[in-house]
Amino acid sequence: MDKSVISNILILTCLILVQALVCNNIMLFNVAMAFVFIYVIIRLPMDLSVNWLLTWAFLSGLAVDAFADTPGVNSLACILLAMLKRPMLYAYIPRDDRTKNIVPSLSSLGFAVYGKYLFSMATVYCLLAFTIEYFNFADVKEIVIMSGASALLTFLILLGIDSLMARKDH
Repeated sequence: MDKSVISNILILTCLILVQALVCNNIMLFNVAMAFVFIYVIIRLPMDLSVNWLLTWAFLSGLAVDAFADTPGVNSLACILLAMLKRPMLYAYIPRDDRTKNIVPSLSSLGFAVYGKYLFSMATVYCLLAFTIEYFNFADVKEIVIMSGASALLTFLILLGIDSLMARKDH
């Protein structure tokens, strides 16, 4: 098995445990929840096949759903996030041979591009997860507030995780 695959499996396992044991039990100011486990989906290489990307996303969401007793909410949101991964990144960088097999990170993209990409992905995931969970557009205000606050919290935590990962790589 490739070293990066094993590394991603270990990181994903740790982040799913952190999500299940810590993040799912903390709702900051009753509006913000961190979704740290989506980091691996966001960081997977751009040249990874769509089948593998969707498999990683589904299994990640399924594991969190099993711990959180949210049948299918995270699985569906992760699959949709995985489908939006490439278009979201290529909205911020040119699609050419240099970016074809890039691993999105703070060190590979720089803060300006990676920050926009990471915040966009966190926002999309939070909007999807809360919309699927509530499944009621009568609570639009609450969905928007919780999604925005959770996206900001998730963005800040994932930025910190990425900074720690960059230190480990150097």
